[in-house]
Amino acid sequence: MNGPLDASEVLAELAEYSGDDIAYNVESWWDLWQYDGDWKLGPARVELACFGPAFDNGTERSAGEQEDLRIDFGVDSHYLPRPELTGSGRMTESNIKSMLRLVHELDSALPVAKRKLETESGENFAERLQQVLTGSQTGS
Repeated sequence: MNGPLDASEVLAELAEYSGDDIAYNVESWWDLWQYDGDWKLGPARVELACFGPAFDNGTERSAGEQEDLRIDFGVDSHYLPRPELTGSGRMTESNIKSMLRLVHELDSALPVAKRKLETESGENFAERLQQVLTGSQTGS
């Protein structure tokens, strides 16, 4: 499906495909602050993947121990301040608020047992963000 999507249309289309070993992938774009010579709101990729309880999503855990929903917010540079750029803190804060708003909306709509934020490298994102913020506050 291309273009602006109506959630009810997507759900109707996906209703044909159901089962414990099914996965749904939705890739879209949302506006985040990005630096390209100046700060501008621009489209950034986001992907949601929903996994049935018997779907092997490629992790080392058994299917029953894997996550039910994975959100790929794209490159972590959108969410880490860059002290060398004027306004970086404010723009990064706005991007993080956008990410957290989506996460909290999902928490309200779904029975979320646990949540984990990690970077593309598998690092704990919250710890990495704290390191960057601590380093920029101490002048490192």
